[in-house]
Amino acid sequence: MTIAQVFDYQRPETLDEAVRMLSGHAGEVRVLAGGTDLVAWLRDEAIAPDLLVDIKQIEGLGDIVDEGDAVAIGSLVTFSDLLNSELIRTRLPLIHEMAGTVGSTGIRNRATLVGNICSAVPSCDGGPVLLVYDAAVYVVGPNGPRRIPIHEWFLGPRETALARGEIVTKVVVPVPVGGHGAAYVRLSRYEGEDLAQASVSVLAPPDHLFRLAFGAVAATPVRARRIEALLMGRALDPGLVAEAMGLVREEILPITDMRATKEYRLRMSEVMLQRGLKASVERLEGTGPSYGTNLM
Repeated sequence: MTIAQVFDYQRPETLDEAVRMLSGHAGEVRVLAGGTDLVAWLRDEAIAPDLLVDIKQIEGLGDIVDEGDAVAIGSLVTFSDLLNSELIRTRLPLIHEMAGTVGSTGIRNRATLVGNICSAVPSCDGGPVLLVYDAAVYVVGPNGPRRIPIHEWFLGPRETALARGEIVTKVVVPVPVGGHGAAYVRLSRYEGEDLAQASVSVLAPPDHLFRLAFGAVAATPVRARRIEALLMGRALDPGLVAEAMGLVREEILPITDMRATKEYRLRMSEVMLQRGLKASVERLEGTGPSYGTNLM
């Protein structure tokens, strides 16, 4: 692979130093963490940065921290780190399940959850999962730190609420009180390094206040508020699930591209919702397929 571009490269050792580099440069600046998206974009000349700021030397950004009612995931935490974390497996099983669907082992060893949502491609796997957990993105920049709710993060394809000069330090994920069942259902053409054709995240707390989100079927990951309202506080039965499936077309706006037609994405999103609801409720009850089982 050849990258025929010229750019400056800096490797700060502290967050303050990184922020000064990002905010003090007049040209286009990009942050390098895992680099699995960034390097591909450089190769394809989709971006042409003047400065690349490599944050891998900054201490603390690779930590997963139990904060009691939440789990903080640092910006250098890879998908493999998530898969290998007992804390993630037990407290945030949906994130654990999602991490196992991303790319290949090599990709998971490099790619980070934060980088995944910073790339903000419509098919990003982290987006729908963080939406149903009501996560928040923590950033620091020239004007100090700030907290961005995940539902305000995605502004469009490859566009986020991150301001110039800011860098993400962590994502904080609240742990639902009383436990929860969940399911990440992903449709792709083959196993391995393929982007999702469509995805559904389902979170089922004991009170049946379901949280749902779709990926790869709109310009950004989307929370399914209409379906959530329909299901609110109600026990699932075949008729209710059928009603929920009927609302999918009001929640998403898929397109036709090289990976799938919009009609296929629409129909399969209905099927994925059905399977995700069933699996999440069964898992809440201690039955059903084990996490990591392919539901498609």
